[in-house]
Amino acid sequence: MAYAVIRVRGHSKIKSDIEETMGLMHLTRPNHCVVVPENDTVRGMLYKTKDYVTWGEVDETTLAKMIKFRGRMEGDVPIDDEAVKSSSKYTSIISLARAVKKGDVTYSSLAGFKPIFRLSPPRKGYEGNKRSYQNGGALGYRGKDINELIERML
Repeated sequence: MAYAVIRVRGHSKIKSDIEETMGLMHLTRPNHCVVVPENDTVRGMLYKTKDYVTWGEVDETTLAKMIKFRGRMEGDVPIDDEAVKSSSKYTSIISLARAVKKGDVTYSSLAGFKPIFRLSPPRKGYEGNKRSYQNGGALGYRGKDINELIERML
């Protein structure tokens, strides 16, 4: 299982330990997205930064689209099937997305791949960047609905 984590809020008035935690997850700017595995360490980091990010379980088709359209290699080179085949043991973007979703490999550990996705702001905007998703906002855990947000941001 893998989570997609998107930074929603900016830098203003953030405590230094929360900013450092987001830096460890490579979330340095708003609308940046990372794919992280589901484990206790990551879950603790997510709950610490819950007032600044949104996250949920990403499915493999959305992850494959995100890798294809927004994924970059070192040198800002777009990722395609040939790049995946030459720099990893996977044969295509779909097989890589399937392996990341299952937890066989972490996206940030792939050599030559940048760990972040720079997404556009979502079409029709966020629901509100000061309330949790359960209360009608955009922050915190949103489950499978993260896929809809990512589609609006691609």
